[in-house]
Amino acid sequence: MQPVNRMTAAAASRAAWRRPPARRVRAIRDRLRLVYGVPAARPHGHPIAELVLTVLSQSTNDRNRDVAYLALRERFESWDAVRDAPVGEIEEAIRPGGISKIKSARIKAILQALPETAAGEPTLDWLPEVSVPDAQRYLCSLPGVGRKTAACVLLFALGMRDVPVDTHVSRVGARLALFRPGAGFDELHDTMLALTPPGEELELHLNLLRHGRRTCYARRPNCRGCALQRMCPSAAIYR
Repeated sequence: MQPVNRMTAAAASRAAWRRPPARRVRAIRDRLRLVYGVPAARPHGHPIAELVLTVLSQSTNDRNRDVAYLALRERFESWDAVRDAPVGEIEEAIRPGGISKIKSARIKAILQALPETAAGEPTLDWLPEVSVPDAQRYLCSLPGVGRKTAACVLLFALGMRDVPVDTHVSRVGARLALFRPGAGFDELHDTMLALTPPGEELELHLNLLRHGRRTCYARRPNCRGCALQRMCPSAAIYR
């Protein structure tokens, strides 16, 4: 007798997944709007600041990130001053943000890798002049910079079409079956960008993030109080 070829549940789920249609994504967007509204935040126009802020945000909370960033800016008057400072001084300034030894070395390496203005200052002000894929590739070529960090710079600083996929967005998106099960980090970003209606990158990112923080918790999601319960294939599992 030939052995039965059995697919695991995970493999079956991957095989059955199909990218959700645009109408489903719009329905999720509209339901989230009812709960969280439509966030409005203009691009702030400072890509290096966003890049450094995102590095500082790794493995810490927003408060500690902000304290570390403010301490860095108070200690050094310009980004070239940070770039040229001993890494130990950078580490001391950003210590409230956690894992400061790693982050200080990464920030210095990133600033050293950036092109300079005529005045010798590191710059990313040229990014809006290139395409989003080219901007993504350049940012991801910098030391320790991945797709999420690149997306934060492009979206929040410059208003370019990209969508950061952090731990909350990836969790909520996976439970809503927006992503292929087992997808890698780059694929998550590519899928999220393809699913997001143009012009709604900030809204969908922030509202999925808020939903992950306030309702769709990692361990015990509040499915009974979830506005997306009826359209979520994972709700029955967690209930």
